[in-house]
Amino acid sequence: MKLDGRRESGNVEDRRGMSGGTAAGLGLGGIVIVGLITLMMGGNLGDILRNVSNMGGVSSGAPTTQTREFTAQEQELATFSKQILASTEDIWSAYFSKYNLGTYRNPTLVLYTGSTSTSCGTGQAAMGPFYCSADEKLYIDLSFFSTMKRQLGADGDFAYAYVIAHEVGHHVQNLLGTLGKAHNQMARMNKTDANRMSVRIELQADFYSGIWAHYENSVFKSIEEGDLEEAIRCASVIGDDYLQKKSQGFAVEDSFTHGTAQQRMRWLKKGMVTGDISQGNTFALQDNQL
Repeated sequence: MKLDGRRESGNVEDRRGMSGGTAAGLGLGGIVIVGLITLMMGGNLGDILRNVSNMGGVSSGAPTTQTREFTAQEQELATFSKQILASTEDIWSAYFSKYNLGTYRNPTLVLYTGSTSTSCGTGQAAMGPFYCSADEKLYIDLSFFSTMKRQLGADGDFAYAYVIAHEVGHHVQNLLGTLGKAHNQMARMNKTDANRMSVRIELQADFYSGIWAHYENSVFKSIEEGDLEEAIRCASVIGDDYLQKKSQGFAVEDSFTHGTAQQRMRWLKKGMVTGDISQGNTFALQDNQL
């Protein structure tokens, strides 16, 4: 992905080196995968913290600051993330304006290490990247990208960009009122129906990440040969069916919260091909139409 000379977003909080508690018993890679699988299987932040605690424990304590120099790779990932966020700001601001969707408020990207406080509770690296609608911030521990490569075989700058754009997709849902409405409905549903609603939320965020990619390439001609394959590969290995089979040898459809590998790839590609937000109403479709 060609990003040379592209601007970096200023809507970034760099909390790296600050921690509100450290995980014991599990290595960082281990707790990231525990959290990722828990999240993909329908868990929330509380479930992740309980699972990490059961498998090694999380120590509490006041936030601490660690003084250290970041590696060149860490700095490159930070710069890359800021550039992708800047791109989403440019693309979505123009899109909202062109199609009279209201004013696009830029989200804030929080880079952190280990754990950090959020308006949605304490965020952990074990969660992987996530979006908190209460403070309109995206949270990323950059070690997730190396773990994603090592544990799931998903690698490449466009795959990483897709992850960020997916979380921005949740921000778009929040601004349009879709996310709040869906969450309100989920609160009144049984577990199975709430999971089905969650799948629709996540597939639409995949679709929105595809819309971003469509216009990113249209405007900046930044997508290179092999980039699409990187994103599709990433979408396939974070499908519920893939992750469940990887972790337990079989998949339980009623527990899916993010969609299957095929569904995630399909909606990402649909957004990239059409660039048309009106074609991404996943909530209007039956399960077999997703």
